[in-house]
Amino acid sequence: IAIPREVLPGERRVAATPDTVRKMTAQGWKVLLQAGAGTGAHFADAEYAAAGAGIVTDLQALYDQADVVLKVKQPTKLPHTGQAETDLLHAGQTLVCFLHPGAPANHEMVRRLAALGVLSLTLDCVPRISRAQRLDALTSMSTVAGYKSALLAADRLEWFVPLIGTAIGALPPATALVVGTGVAGLQAVATFKRLGAVTQAADIRAAAAEQAGSLGAKVVDLGIPAPVAVAEGGYAQALDATWLAREREALAPAVAAADMVILTALVPGRRAPMLLSADMVAAMKPGSVIVDVAVDQGGNCELTREGQETVVNGVVINGTPNLPGLMPVSSTRLFAENVFHFLDMLLASGQPDTRDEVLAPCVVTRDGRIVHNGTLEEMKRSQNG
Repeated sequence: IAIPREVLPGERRVAATPDTVRKMTAQGWKVLLQAGAGTGAHFADAEYAAAGAGIVTDLQALYDQADVVLKVKQPTKLPHTGQAETDLLHAGQTLVCFLHPGAPANHEMVRRLAALGVLSLTLDCVPRISRAQRLDALTSMSTVAGYKSALLAADRLEWFVPLIGTAIGALPPATALVVGTGVAGLQAVATFKRLGAVTQAADIRAAAAEQAGSLGAKVVDLGIPAPVAVAEGGYAQALDATWLAREREALAPAVAAADMVILTALVPGRRAPMLLSADMVAAMKPGSVIVDVAVDQGGNCELTREGQETVVNGVVINGTPNLPGLMPVSSTRLFAENVFHFLDMLLASGQPDTRDEVLAPCVVTRDGRIVHNGTLEEMKRSQNG
């Protein structure tokens, strides 16, 4: 099992902690860690070595010895050489990480994995069923992302979030709107409530919206019927152009009234739906803030620019990717445990076996082909313009 250092800019998480390395070695697996892989999350090489990991300084040597490579984020370019991380892999290896295969920016990387003969599995497609809870890294990371997104919005806002009383009168609380109330959205709602914002929430899934309501948010009714809105496993379903237009129409008044908007709407394995148009942003008041948590999968706002903060007509649009990477200590502890349990299921028979109902939806490339339906559909959509 090889654990390289993450190279995505700003990524400080790592795919294993000393505790999970100890569990892996107890399973009889040989664990190799690139020197310095845990530094960003404040885990020293000596801690990993004491847990049973071999520390490897040469990155190519690490990959050459690996049967399974564990990463946090998708392969990208190495910062100092410009070499693609995919070029370090070879046929017959297994890669486990957040691939985000539906995002257009990752399509070429996915094609390369297939061409190399790598078995790749993405952690953002674990089904939300009871026996998969310990493996569900998406839920764990969404908890972190939702919390951090609310703090980023509040920090960037140029007026108070809670009701503030002063000797010359009271200043009203800010209004927050959370679009998409899965795990990330619910955590954002809860955090805004703690901060004292008047909070609204919207989700095409009635059950998810009701959960936001139970946390004290006012629910915005989007009017999307359940058969159209909900996919297998309780995830949001991809909407066609007509239903997306209706959703945007229903959201528009709430967006215009909001001081802070958090966007978390995702469809597993696909590009994130575009929910905020340029016209909707133009209707917001100057000084308002949008945090597009969905940017890793293309973003929910038409004007979001990945990795950038832009200001359009006075509205701040935060396109910071990978929000859990901004909280590497908590994120790594959660993520590493999820990955260990994922790996334990994957290697239960001694060799990678993807037939389990939990693992099968996660397979992106296998036997030289792209086999993930959502990814194939997004690739076709991108090719068709």
